[in-house]
Amino acid sequence: MDVVALTITFRLAATIMLMSPLAAGTLFAQETRQFQVEGGPLSTSISSISRQAAISISVTDARLWSLSVRPVSGKMSVEQALRKWLQGSGARAIRVTSTSWRIIPAPTMARRPHPPRRMTNASDAPRHDAAIAPPVEDIVVTGTKAQIPYSHFAGTATLIDADDMEFGQERGMDAIMRHTASLSSTHFGSGRNKLFIRGIADSSFTGPTQSTVGQYLGDLRLSYNAPDPDLRLYDLDGVEVIEGPQGTLYGAGSMGGIIRMVPRAPDGDAMEIRAIAGGSITQHGKPSGDIAAITNIPLSDPNTGQGHALRAVGYMMSEGGYIDNDLLGQRDVNRTHIRGGRATLRLVPSDRLLVDIGGIYQHIRADDAQYADRGTNLLSRSSPITQGSNAHYAMANLVLSREMGDYELRSSHGYVQHDLDERFDASEDSQSPKALNQWNRTRMWVSETRLSRPFYDNLGWVIGASFIHNQARQQRETESRSLRVPVTGVRNDVNEWTAFGNVTYAITPDLVASGGLRLSHSKLNGSGEDITQPESTASRAMTASRTETDLLPTASLIHIMGPGLRVYISYAQGFRPGGLAIDRSSVRRFRHDRVETWEAGVRFGDLLMRPIDASLSISHNRWRDIQADFIDGNGFPTTANIGNGRITSLSASLAVRATPQLTMELSGIYNHSRVDTLSPEANGLLVQMAERHAQSLPLGVALTTPPPIFTDNSQPTDTMRIPNVASHSLRAAVTYATNMGDQDLRFNGWAQYVGPSHLGVGPVLGQKQGNYVDGGVAMRYGNEKRAFTVTLTNPLDARGNRFALGTPFRDTDRGFVTPLRPRTLRISVEMAY
Repeated sequence: MDVVALTITFRLAATIMLMSPLAAGTLFAQETRQFQVEGGPLSTSISSISRQAAISISVTDARLWSLSVRPVSGKMSVEQALRKWLQGSGARAIRVTSTSWRIIPAPTMARRPHPPRRMTNASDAPRHDAAIAPPVEDIVVTGTKAQIPYSHFAGTATLIDADDMEFGQERGMDAIMRHTASLSSTHFGSGRNKLFIRGIADSSFTGPTQSTVGQYLGDLRLSYNAPDPDLRLYDLDGVEVIEGPQGTLYGAGSMGGIIRMVPRAPDGDAMEIRAIAGGSITQHGKPSGDIAAITNIPLSDPNTGQGHALRAVGYMMSEGGYIDNDLLGQRDVNRTHIRGGRATLRLVPSDRLLVDIGGIYQHIRADDAQYADRGTNLLSRSSPITQGSNAHYAMANLVLSREMGDYELRSSHGYVQHDLDERFDASEDSQSPKALNQWNRTRMWVSETRLSRPFYDNLGWVIGASFIHNQARQQRETESRSLRVPVTGVRNDVNEWTAFGNVTYAITPDLVASGGLRLSHSKLNGSGEDITQPESTASRAMTASRTETDLLPTASLIHIMGPGLRVYISYAQGFRPGGLAIDRSSVRRFRHDRVETWEAGVRFGDLLMRPIDASLSISHNRWRDIQADFIDGNGFPTTANIGNGRITSLSASLAVRATPQLTMELSGIYNHSRVDTLSPEANGLLVQMAERHAQSLPLGVALTTPPPIFTDNSQPTDTMRIPNVASHSLRAAVTYATNMGDQDLRFNGWAQYVGPSHLGVGPVLGQKQGNYVDGGVAMRYGNEKRAFTVTLTNPLDARGNRFALGTPFRDTDRGFVTPLRPRTLRISVEMAY
């Protein structure tokens, strides 16, 4: 860790510790809350008590939604309120974390213990008292927007508990990918990656095409056609990953699925301060350091019971480099600096109305790229220039929610500024350094209003409307010594209006049907940037605006065949609007693409009368007019509709609770994909690419893989696979958690095998990647107030190749690799007041 990072870390930690007596005194002074909750069905009363207690509550069994609960009135603790609320109902509440509770059947209704479920697989045991808490039967899939219990959800979803995700691991998107085998990413670097779910992957570059994965913080969309902002995932209640097209509920850009991160809500009664500080050492590299602070500040008189509060998190980290640049004589060049935070102000004008006003900011600066030359020791390269990047992300948001009897009205609005500056090596040789500088500017307005009825009494539904305005501008220039020359750029504006609805209905107690429809109307405008006058005149026809209208249906059926056994089938669609792309010095149009998916699956619980959870699903995707970014004949990234493709995925998971303290998990996915019909446009671009690549090779060196050039558009070769998605992946984890007096001891070990994949399409991008093993072990000792954690990642010090692209503007006969971070040991300390 450098001196600056150490100084800031120690100063912030000292400030937090000096504030601790005041924080502790305030906490003890506000142990009780004011409640005014009406009795009646649990399904209609749960939102009131959850809001007034400033906690999240999950319901474990669909049968509990119809229970009758008692009114609660007066000033009391959360535990007392929940006990009084559920008195005589046949259910009880157990505490999971400081801000989350679960409602389970009372002992007279409870079934034999079995592993708690994390939607598709068992969760690691929660910390402290919850480590040996009675198991749960089911939870609610909030990503359905109608609070559908997972027992009635016909699909594949994974909920990652906050404690699981934070435990000894990285705080960015890598922490989510380590918990699911179906999620993958490119590895350009933090803030520059594209995400893929279940094989729906288009390309290696972030260009004008919209993402295939929708990313949300609560109800707010984080990006449209920009890369993953890779926000640090501090202070979350959990993360939901829902697989398969989600076009009906989430619109364009969710063809592979969605990732929904749920932040902790402000608490109007309890003062809280929490600090986390850690240091790491990396073999073959420089040390790292990180620090974060989380605070919750009540803003209203506790006697009024209004619950106004401010919750904020701030963080800063410096990740040491481990890549050498031999040509410049530099060591460990790829240090990355990250700082940011978010804050939410919660106002409670009445007991049925919530107003959340919030903001997010994050800045990621990478000193240099994290790739190496293939054929070296995989931790070094020879580049005549540095290739740094800067990513700025900012969002302002407003969320209003109101209870209306059995219904909830929710309106979410946000504005996003997302900037990414990148520098690539475009040198022809080491004696003639040349760079390509690229600037991406994204501005987005997003708004959604919906009315929903949570699922109970055999019915749940949601209707709503949304609007998105997204403006993406990309500019480029070449830089050679002191000469800078603009290169054609592009600007795309999209306005999207949608109306949607979905209903879930239990035809019989054992048969549940769901169906929905989304009508989306998009208006697209595009223009070239830095185009010369003749080219601008020739391209004028390509810059005209146009409109697209899409109808996206979804339907599903799930059969409850017995306790713990469910079989389902579903059909869904997703799409992305078209746009304009850069082709060297001109602008080209690409069309919208669409994917339709059939999925069938089976889920088991209490398998063979033992504490086992298992699931198996198969999906088939038909992808038409695939939008893909790839290298054109002039060596520049471009976008085109490359043709039609098919993707078949088979996924399975198994979770076993061997003892109350020991849980074991195993999951895997197999993907078979190919582009089975190549478009004439893509075929011509691939011919140009192959000719250029062959000319750039040294004399006597031949192509290692025949270029995929076709004279018959219906007969592609085996090299035409959907890029960047491993043909198969496997994940295994084991967790042991126990209490030692008033302290907890928790151990976790995990390993993940990522199978082989191809970088992209064509002779330049047809490099192989993947086929490596990653893993780690972690141990945590302490309680909710004080704890320390020791983590060892990549214990085998494997190199691997996560991503076979370093720079798209430079040809080499060896190619590039992106290695795993070498063996790293991290020690962290947590303090809460």
